[in-house]
Amino acid sequence: MAVGPTTRRRQLGADLRRLRELKGLTLEEAGARVGVSKATLSRYETKEGSVKWPTVDALCREYDTSDMERLALVELAKAAKIQGWWRSLADPVPNSMNLMLTLEDEVVREDHYACMFIPGLLQTREYAEAVHRSSEKQCPEREVQYMVDIRMKRQELLQREDPPHIWCVIDEAAIRRTVGGPEVMNAQLRHLLTMAELPHITVQVLPFSTGGHAAAVGSFLILGGQTRDLDVVYVDIIGGGLFMEKPQELERYRLAFQYLQAQALDMEASAQLIHRTSQES
Repeated sequence: MAVGPTTRRRQLGADLRRLRELKGLTLEEAGARVGVSKATLSRYETKEGSVKWPTVDALCREYDTSDMERLALVELAKAAKIQGWWRSLADPVPNSMNLMLTLEDEVVREDHYACMFIPGLLQTREYAEAVHRSSEKQCPEREVQYMVDIRMKRQELLQREDPPHIWCVIDEAAIRRTVGGPEVMNAQLRHLLTMAELPHITVQVLPFSTGGHAAAVGSFLILGGQTRDLDVVYVDIIGGGLFMEKPQELERYRLAFQYLQAQALDMEASAQLIHRTSQES
């Protein structure tokens, strides 16, 4: 799987911090050795902003890394500036969507909890159009089509040679809520069943009978990096999304998703419920 710029940047920051701590240096001490401020080095390690590869090279030398590791980190710093496919689109992408696209281009797994709509990666085009038209902000049709184009482009990650594993826990309300009319909704549920048959996609339905549950606050997505310390949580909010990556935040959402998996129907029972609902619509 190709590794994109955000993961490169995050990995570089984690590695630089690890090497400094192994050397037993403070931020101030390490920065002084290579001529950068404590604040600058802190930004390098916390994955914020751009990095200069000569500085990374100098830091590696101060940390006594092997030539192989030093060259690998220098290449990581250079590659962190490479932009992904969405940058070439004619119109600007909202900042929250831009980061989502970057992260999603690099994931090895995604854990979705959806309480309002079918997860975007599993939406048909017609359903996605209806979702965008239902926004509290009335968008011009051109903008609706543009955002749906991005959503359809996102779905290409499901066709990769080595696709990420997608695990979706979908509230029963999302499969019963008729979006776009009966015909669109019926096609969406059939598509959901088809996608659930793929080996890298797992779909569970959280039934109404569960009652209160671990994520009553709303939908969220855990984007899984190549290591757990690169995970990010995305929470939908009106007008965009909120990204969280602090360890305590990640653990809270990981635990919530584990509870949701346990409370939801198993895969076979979920498929049966989706099928029955499609027959009713």
